Amino acid sequence: MSLGQNVFVGNKVVIGDNCKIQNNVSVYDNVNLEDGVFCGPSMVFTNVYNPRSLIERKSEYRNTLIKKGATLGANCTVVCGVTIGEYAFVGAGAVVNKDVPAYALMVGVPAKQIGWMSEYGEQLALPITGEAQAICAHTQSRYVLHNGQLQKMNA
Repeated sequence: MSLGQNVFVGNKVVIGDNCKIQNNVSVYDNVNLEDGVFCGPSMVFTNVYNPRSLIERKSEYRNTLIKKGATLGANCTVVCGVTIGEYAFVGAGAVVNKDVPAYALMVGVPAKQIGWMSEYGEQLALPITGEAQAICAHTQSRYVLHNGQLQKMNA
């Protein structure tokens, strides 16, 4: 695990192996980062959906799960209670307020899927929906899109 400057990690947090948490990131209670997650500079997690300063809502914390190999770009925000799938890629400044499929490329406010990413971190030439296949130019790994889900196929 690699922690940048000014990083806060809550008491009820799980951080997997080989995670990188860049400068100015707070990982609040009920956030679970699986192995190999990248948290870009100044990205934001939340743990209360509807906060009020005068009302304590610690009993209402929502669980947030960031699955293996996902990238969370600089200054993005992850609203509590979502799951971000394996090797998904959230672009800088995006606001994620719903679950993200594995390998999805998400950008914007609110975040919308605009493509698919390989495990290597390169965009794949695939439609968002339908049936299709693509090969990662760097690893030669084959990816298959079926029923709105992308899977890496074993060699």
